[in-house]
Amino acid sequence: MYSKTSEVKKRMQKIRMMSYFIEAAQKIIEEQGFENVTIRKVSDIAGYNSATIYNYFENLEHLVFFASMKYLREYSRNLSSYTKGARNSLEKYLNIWSAFCRYSFERPQVFYTIFFDKFSSSLPDIVEQYYEIFPEELVEHKDSTLLMLQKKNIYTRNKAILEDCVAEGFIKAEDIDAINEMSMLIYQSLLSRVVDGQTLYSADEASNKTLEYLKRVLISYQVDNNVSKAFEN
Repeated sequence: MYSKTSEVKKRMQKIRMMSYFIEAAQKIIEEQGFENVTIRKVSDIAGYNSATIYNYFENLEHLVFFASMKYLREYSRNLSSYTKGARNSLEKYLNIWSAFCRYSFERPQVFYTIFFDKFSSSLPDIVEQYYEIFPEELVEHKDSTLLMLQKKNIYTRNKAILEDCVAEGFIKAEDIDAINEMSMLIYQSLLSRVVDGQTLYSADEASNKTLEYLKRVLISYQVDNNVSKAFEN
């Protein structure tokens, strides 16, 4: 009994400590920008020695990844407002991308970190840990949040949505992988260029360009002009 109680207490203490550092990092992101998060600043705000952070996170990147989850939640909780009323799977697919682009290009560094940086392959595990630390953030839109994030990476998530377009006859099953890869390359390339300062696109401009290129990819693989007809209606 003592051993079990002790383990629970240790777990609760770990969760509490992680929350202090994550919230401190989020505060810096909000007030000073993503690029200004440092171990020293986080430790000062959290009120602990900077060395303590390494008892809970591998490095600063790992901590920042956890802190970035807050902004993915903002996207997921508003996703239903974009997809509501979609007439078919194609429209739903593009509406999901529209929402995703809007939020990701408003905070490009955050979304690049989540989906393409070092810890992106660990997203499902980190999502689980994050919501164990902040369970109150799953009170609303729990199902949509978890369904969106449960796939291993952004490629498998997008492919899953494209499968609905196959079922409704917009594209062929054998073309999914090519469409998926091209779509991801378009998004990642534009996001990377914005993050690196290689382009001065506004969030709206980058979002609109991404959506336009995604539509062109779909049209190039459409079945019997079904995609073009859907865009005309």
